[in-house]
Amino acid sequence: MKEYLVSLTDGRKLAVIEYGDKQGLPVMFFHGTPGSRLLFLEDDETSKALGIKLISLDRPGYGLSDPKPNRTLLDWADDANEAADYLKLDKFSIIGVSGGGAFAAACAYKLAERLHSIALVASTIPFVNGKSPKGTMTANKIAFFLARKAPWLVRASYRSTKKLLEEQPEKFMEQNKKGNKHLHEWDRQFLQTDEQLKGLMMHMGEAFRISVDECVNEPVLLSKPWGFSFKDIPVPTDVWHGEEDRMAPAAEMKKAASTTPNCHTHFIPGAGHFLTDDDKIWNDILTTILDRAKENPSNQLPLVK
Repeated sequence: MKEYLVSLTDGRKLAVIEYGDKQGLPVMFFHGTPGSRLLFLEDDETSKALGIKLISLDRPGYGLSDPKPNRTLLDWADDANEAADYLKLDKFSIIGVSGGGAFAAACAYKLAERLHSIALVASTIPFVNGKSPKGTMTANKIAFFLARKAPWLVRASYRSTKKLLEEQPEKFMEQNKKGNKHLHEWDRQFLQTDEQLKGLMMHMGEAFRISVDECVNEPVLLSKPWGFSFKDIPVPTDVWHGEEDRMAPAAEMKKAASTTPNCHTHFIPGAGHFLTDDDKIWNDILTTILDRAKENPSNQLPLVK
C-alpha cells in the first residue's frame, strides 16, 4: 500500500491510498457517506491478483483531505481530475459505492474523455425535491431529513459514535455485532467477525478524523440537485445493486439505469447494500471493470442521441 497527499491548485490537500497491483489498470474508488480512503486492514488481494491498481481517495472533510466549504458534486470531478494528473494517469476507471456513486456519476458526466467506464455499486440516485428515493428505509430517511433540518442532532450523534470508537472500541464492536436490526440480514452478516468489525472501526474512525461535520454536510449535498442527470452520462456504466437493498432501493435504481445511455445492470437477488464485502461480487465488479477497459481502450465514446 502507498499513500499520498495531493496538493490541489486551490491549496487544499487530498488524501489518496493505493491498493493492489501498482502496475495494474488504475481504478479510482469513491467511498460511501460517511467513509474514508481506508478500505482494508491489509492490501486487497483480489485487486492484486486481477492486475488492478485500486486508488482510494478521501473526499473533502473526510480522513486527511481538507474540507471544501460549499462544495458541489461537480467540484469533486475537478479534484479527481487533479489527482489523476498528480498520479500521471492518462485514462482510468471509477467505482463509486453508495453515496460515492453520485460522485462517480459526476465524474462520468464531466470527465468522460478520461474514463474507460464507471461502476455504480449500491449507489444512491438523485433526490426529488430534496426527498429520499421512494422505498428508502425509515432510518435513512430520518437521517437525511435531520441533516437538513436539525444538523446539530446528527452532529451530536456522530460525535457520540466517534467518542465510543476512541474510548470504548470493544463496546462499539459488541453493539454492531448484536445491533443494526434495521439492516437486511444479508448486510448484518458482514458485521459479525472481529476482523470485519475492526475494518469498520478503522474506516469510520478515519472518516471522523478531522471532524464529524462532513457526515452532516454531505447528506445535504446529495439531496440537492446534482447539476446533471443519468441520461447525460456517456461513459460505459455498470450498475451493481442488491435486490434487497434498503438503503438505496433497487426499484428506483432500475428506473435511473433505464435512462442511462450505455448502461449494463447487475441486480443481485437476495443481496443487500454491502456488495463490496462479498468476495465473489467484488471479484465480479473488478473483472467487469477490466473487461470494459479492454472494450474501450482508446476511450472513443459512443454517440449519445
